[in-house]
Amino acid sequence: MTEVWAFPGQGAQRVGMGAEVFDRFPDLVREADGILGYPVREVCLRGAGPGLTDTRSVQPALFVVNALSGLARLAEAPAPAYLAGHSLGEYNALFAAGCFDFATGVRLVKRRGELMGRADGGGMLAVLGADPDRLIGLLADSGLDDIDLANRNSAVQVVLAGPQESLRAAARAVAAAGLGRCVPLKVSAPFHSRYMAGAAAEFERFLATAELRDPRIPVIANATARPYPAGGVRKLLARQVAAPVRWWESMSLLLGRGVTELVEIGPGRVLTDLWKAARERPAPLPPAGAGPVAPAPEPPAPERPAPAPAPAPVPVPVPVPVGASPVAAPPPAVQAGAVRPEHLGSAEFRADYGLRHAYLAGAMYRGIASADLVVRMARAGLMGFLGSGGLPLAETGAAIRGIRDRLGPDGRFGVNLLASPDDPAAERALVELLLAHDVRYAEAAAFTAVTPAVVRFRFAGAHRAADGTPTAVRHVLAKVSRPEVATAFLSPPPAPILGRLVAEGALTPAEAEAAALLPVAGDICVEADSGGHTDAGSPYALMPAMLRLRDDAAARHRYPRRIRVGAAGGLGAPESVAAAFVLGADFVLTGSVNQCSVEAGTSDAVKDLLATVDVQDTAYAPAGDMFEFGARVQVVRKGTLFPARANKLFQVYRRFDGLDDIDAQTRRTLEERYFRRTFDDIWAETREHLAGTRPAELARAEQHPKVRMARVFRWYFAHSTRIALDGTPGEQVNYQIHCGPALGAFNRLVAGTPLEAWRARHVDAVAELLMTGAAELLDGSLRTWSAATPGDVT
Repeated sequence: MTEVWAFPGQGAQRVGMGAEVFDRFPDLVREADGILGYPVREVCLRGAGPGLTDTRSVQPALFVVNALSGLARLAEAPAPAYLAGHSLGEYNALFAAGCFDFATGVRLVKRRGELMGRADGGGMLAVLGADPDRLIGLLADSGLDDIDLANRNSAVQVVLAGPQESLRAAARAVAAAGLGRCVPLKVSAPFHSRYMAGAAAEFERFLATAELRDPRIPVIANATARPYPAGGVRKLLARQVAAPVRWWESMSLLLGRGVTELVEIGPGRVLTDLWKAARERPAPLPPAGAGPVAPAPEPPAPERPAPAPAPAPVPVPVPVPVGASPVAAPPPAVQAGAVRPEHLGSAEFRADYGLRHAYLAGAMYRGIASADLVVRMARAGLMGFLGSGGLPLAETGAAIRGIRDRLGPDGRFGVNLLASPDDPAAERALVELLLAHDVRYAEAAAFTAVTPAVVRFRFAGAHRAADGTPTAVRHVLAKVSRPEVATAFLSPPPAPILGRLVAEGALTPAEAEAAALLPVAGDICVEADSGGHTDAGSPYALMPAMLRLRDDAAARHRYPRRIRVGAAGGLGAPESVAAAFVLGADFVLTGSVNQCSVEAGTSDAVKDLLATVDVQDTAYAPAGDMFEFGARVQVVRKGTLFPARANKLFQVYRRFDGLDDIDAQTRRTLEERYFRRTFDDIWAETREHLAGTRPAELARAEQHPKVRMARVFRWYFAHSTRIALDGTPGEQVNYQIHCGPALGAFNRLVAGTPLEAWRARHVDAVAELLMTGAAELLDGSLRTWSAATPGDVT
């Protein structure tokens, strides 16, 4: 017995579907809930909102039920010889064939439903009992050239799609000719017709963000009635939205290949009945090696045709970086536009983060990466990280709630998790806040080692999937610039940390067991010469080293998923972004260029200054939050004395053992020119703050004069940040503004354009300018290379 498993599409849904499978796969159900933003089980079993009538909710609900039913079947029976699915059901066939994981499937059908749900102004009409060829002739004779044949389900069942008035005219013509019976379908648009061309084009762009693999089991494509060819999943799924469903020809092909049984998986029996109809009257098959079965002629253009989607550009490989897989050379003639922004970087990364481009806006301290910035990025199909570092917990929580209110449950955003080596309790408190708000993405910055707080965030909710694969539901993106730190994040969490977290009840034994098989960070970002905390590394040295570290870790630990490596620092021009991708970056993360934008949460005075910065106008200074450790930040030096004064403070700290040891002249300079306050005043204020927040640190400072001196000097760093954020008049010389030379490069890029003025700079426009420019540069380089090597590539 040779089987095909077939999955139904829209029309099969009913309240109560999936009752037998939801309890078998609770982890997948929770995963779907997180993506959809509502409890899919309640929708399917009870018809809860958003219900089972709107295609935007029907498609995900039916996909989930079909997918879980397929997994249940696979656990009980051997895999079939073939897979197939009717319209939406084709996604379930591809999922069963291993073309994408469950979460990707849910995201794909969710977006498909949204795009198809936008279409209106037409409908669909089932015609039962009519010979399809005679029906096509009748439509032509009646002048109804704006109707398409959307589904050919059997020898005597077709579905038409087009404008409602034309469908009503078609029904009258069919009745008058005695060809069959017409049944209007309860749909909101003419699916699988030329009128879905716009949705198909937009869905094609979304598909570019997903990692898609070739089927492990042959899947029959709706659009061709043939098995999916190698490398054809993306192209055929995009085509399927506007192409007819050739179900009759598909079933007939399977009969011709010796399939004897169809097993319908999911609610309903429609496909079983259509299988029986195909067995009784199959479609004629073409000779072996011929193209698609019985292709219908292209329908004539309507009076006002929807714009046809542009031909899909083929992603063209750029030179292979260290650790990447070899790729074939491109053909000698490469068309302009072959490399586009959505092709750059890792498709898997774009799919996991739900992005149009492999591009992130990094967190900036004290809310400079503001809620407005995060929301603007998300609405553009990109992602930003909220700058929670230095913000009170209540303020961070309010910002997260505000972002969620504005973006809805599916809005993509992340939050900064800044290292606090001298205050681990602050790290723990922030992580608890992020977990309470179910934040899924965190940018871990300024870490010198893995901490329990990072491990707690990453692996809360970790589990083994239905097939036993260890899975983490949260993403940690670790910014690194040193090999030993990268190695720590590329490794599983240390056993003592896991044991401690389990003992404290911060992780369950099951979460810890999954964590031991996964890296602390699923993504690392190589931070070169950036603003803020930096080791001033060179990307040309760092990227190859980090890629090799990643590959070594993957080989050593045999992780189930590839760790992505991104690039940050110095990304202020398209050339820099292009270079990052050529070096092997899976994604890029920008910072300084976003600080001089409308959405950045700093003062107009700072933005006015930043808009004039050139590439030489930055310097290095001690980092206030890690002052005693000698960590450094890169800051603006133009128009401010902060870098010089901060470095002087560190020199004084290194030279003296306490405030009372500082000579009179140095003390006078610091109090009168730098602080404009006495040491005693500052210590009194600092003492009051520590008494209310960190009494143990206060006790240490009162016992050790050098600790007290460090605390007084730290006041200046907090003060200089605060006055810059507020734009305090007359204090510009003390402004602390974290920034790298990337902003100077960007200012030169936009000189003489509308973006020269920062009030015209929006973070998504900055992203588009950099990514589009990088794609154009790589495209031009590729065409130059191709033209220079005629006849040498095949």
